[in-house]
Amino acid sequence: MAKSRRDTADFYTLKARKEGYPARSVYKLEEIQQGHRIIKSGDTVLDVGAAPGSWTLYTHRELIKGNGTIVAVDLNPLGLNPVPPTVISYTGDAFSKEIREKLVSHGPYDTIISDAAPMTTGNRSVDTSRSEWLAEHVLMLAEEHLKVHGNLVIKIFQGGGEVELLKRMRQLFVKAKPFKPKASRSDSFEIFLVGLDRLASQEA
Repeated sequence: MAKSRRDTADFYTLKARKEGYPARSVYKLEEIQQGHRIIKSGDTVLDVGAAPGSWTLYTHRELIKGNGTIVAVDLNPLGLNPVPPTVISYTGDAFSKEIREKLVSHGPYDTIISDAAPMTTGNRSVDTSRSEWLAEHVLMLAEEHLKVHGNLVIKIFQGGGEVELLKRMRQLFVKAKPFKPKASRSDSFEIFLVGLDRLASQEA
């Protein structure tokens, strides 16, 4: 059977191995950071869908630089050994009552990042629907637990739902825009929604 391109280590996969990251996804966050400066030293960062840990490790090494806290959560444990000292890691469903309470206890957050994706079925309609559900719940976390002037990054599979999410984000942030990193695979239909500079609540 012929191998797909995803079975072959590409430039970003090889670079990740060389630099000690568990997955090539690190370079997506690197591009987002270079373009938008979403995380700075001293920040408290929530990483939703963190495993195997590339975004968490990059944030630790390059962005908060040992001065801040990263709360990482995923259904699977982080593949980092050792787990960096700035990281508080939870294994479980970020949106369950038990785990959500733990996440909230460490907030509010300066930045919330999410590279979370559903288990894919190969049915694009099903996969985009599941991705939209995840993205909506990450946005709900941000609406409740992101600081004023905070930033947000959410992954979503393109399928229409990103339009409504961007509309909601533009009411929450000074600026909100879609972003497709060069490090995303050419056949991927993922994009990232970036919200910058959370507005103060208009409520009395």
